[in-house]
Amino acid sequence: MNLVIDVGNTRIKAACFEEDRMEASYRFGSLHELQLELGTKHFKNVLISSVNQFQAHFDFIHPVEKKIFLTPQLPLPIQNAYATPQTLGVDRLAAACGAFAEFPGKNCLVIDAGTCINYEFVDEAGTYWGGAISPGIDMRFKAMNTFTARLPLIQRTESAELIGNSTETCMQSGVMNGVLAEVENTIERYRAKYPSLVVLICGGDAPFFENRLKPTIFAAPDLVLKGLNRILRYNASY
Repeated sequence: MNLVIDVGNTRIKAACFEEDRMEASYRFGSLHELQLELGTKHFKNVLISSVNQFQAHFDFIHPVEKKIFLTPQLPLPIQNAYATPQTLGVDRLAAACGAFAEFPGKNCLVIDAGTCINYEFVDEAGTYWGGAISPGIDMRFKAMNTFTARLPLIQRTESAELIGNSTETCMQSGVMNGVLAEVENTIERYRAKYPSLVVLICGGDAPFFENRLKPTIFAAPDLVLKGLNRILRYNASY
């Protein structure tokens, strides 16, 4: 049994895999919770992807064979054509690998809707080119509050009217309708260039988009974990 761990900006995800089959998945609020749940278990190989933790923080994990930390320099099952790989977030690489594993031979656009909204494009030949990064939903609300003198910090809403009739509802309209328009337009522009494009969406805010986007998309909540597993298997084989 292999283990993959994805430490993001706001949550920790982990999953156990037998070959390409996910046997169990976990969500943790802290490394301490992860240690309590998985620290005493044994795994054949382990891959850890972290945007904000040091490798020493995972010393409590003892694999039988290999413990691998995902870096931009790690060999991948896809080609990386990113111009500055040393600055590339490892979670973005994992999403691209997951997309190509799920849809080999297809042009894929991954939309990872979390703290930021990441757009990742991997072509039909298995080459990752990059994409885009923009502020996520909560970040947009926080930015308006932080960088203005009078706009309050308000909560998101599941349904925002087009025309707000108060400061609060105007802000909700701007963020919620604006982010939908951004994602829809991005998909349309990619599909104009790649008509057979496959679009996958994942991340904590994916449910908000799934039933609101006009273009056909595939919900892939475990895409990053599956991508990490594919990277682990690729590197554990030699």
